[in-house]
Amino acid sequence: MHSGKATLSIYLAHRQALVNYASGIIGNRTQAEDVVQEAYIRFSAADEESRQGAPIDRPVNYLYRIVRNLALDWARRASRETPVAVDTSDLVTITNDAPSAEEALLYRDELRVVAQALSELPERTRLAFNMVRLEGRSLQEAADRLGVSAVRVHQLVKEAVLHGARKLDERKG
Repeated sequence: MHSGKATLSIYLAHRQALVNYASGIIGNRTQAEDVVQEAYIRFSAADEESRQGAPIDRPVNYLYRIVRNLALDWARRASRETPVAVDTSDLVTITNDAPSAEEALLYRDELRVVAQALSELPERTRLAFNMVRLEGRSLQEAADRLGVSAVRVHQLVKEAVLHGARKLDERKG
């Protein structure tokens, strides 16, 4: 491929079909949209790397392969996380996993650092993060509400997460 614009145009031209494809594997359209967003990010990064070396031969096929692999990974993970029926007689032996007072203080302090980090971000980035990560909206719902593309919402959420992680690392270091 030749440019990031070409990568984006391929993605946009096939986005709907990719979501349908991933949705067939996962069984959930909202999660399929997340998979396709992640696939675009990986596709874009691979395209960047290919500019220094051998170009990607059939980019559309490559993009579909990324989506398929991510969707299969997602489906496998979801099947492992499916709750198993618990015999109620075992409930007496379950230990209390509630955090200790010390852990609760630590988590509260980390939450304060992350909240402060989020308050430093531009409003649109904060809104994108809140809608996707806290309210559980899909990237497309957040994009429609913010008047930007779903790709841009994913970038904004990623920026917010990375900013929060940097602030936590600064505090620890």
